[in-house]
Amino acid sequence: MTPQVIPSILSANFANLLADIRKMEQAGARTLHVDVMDGHFVPNMTIGPPVLRAIRDCTKLDLDVHLMITNPEQMIPAFAEAGANWISVQYESAAHLDRLLHLIEDHGAKPAIALNPHTPVLLLEETLHLCHHVLIMSVNPGFGGQKFISTSFQKVRKLRDLIRFRDLDVKIEIDGGIGPENTAEAVRSGVNLLVAGSAIFRSQRPEDVFRQMQKTAEEAEEFKHNDALPL
Repeated sequence: MTPQVIPSILSANFANLLADIRKMEQAGARTLHVDVMDGHFVPNMTIGPPVLRAIRDCTKLDLDVHLMITNPEQMIPAFAEAGANWISVQYESAAHLDRLLHLIEDHGAKPAIALNPHTPVLLLEETLHLCHHVLIMSVNPGFGGQKFISTSFQKVRKLRDLIRFRDLDVKIEIDGGIGPENTAEAVRSGVNLLVAGSAIFRSQRPEDVFRQMQKTAEEAEEFKHNDALPL
């Protein structure tokens, strides 16, 4: 599949969010990443369903909603009804993960699991088949602009191998410290969905950075494909 760079609005200008969304639309983005934090599961607070509904009303882009919250089962219906296309829940906050993934699907969204940096991918063996994607956190969740954890691509490769071994159609997403400098390596390691916030929105020309990253991702995927062809 063609890799996607997905702008994360956590780093956008919330006083002029519509303008930043329009820039990403014009640059060719297909999806927006929306981080939801409750001040309990992570030490930060962001947005709720009313803001997501406002975003939904002003764009046709897919909305990739990452719930970094306690008791996600209480909020999944509200975020799905507000317009989320994909919903990921943290493995660490889910007492009944199988039930949560089915709940997301029952409300019309594509289910996903997010893993904190310390959580092994092998814990997903019994639920991986229920996922649209798995989100590998390459920073400790809670704040944008953090430094990339250097072992994250090793973790991606382990997940890629597990997906291949199970012969599943599950995408790999990564979030945290992703920018132009590590986009190619992310794709070569097996990432399909690259979430980028600070690298895009804290630049002088967000749309140019997005286009650069998307081009780099596609070239890395093409190189990976060509490199695998028999001589």
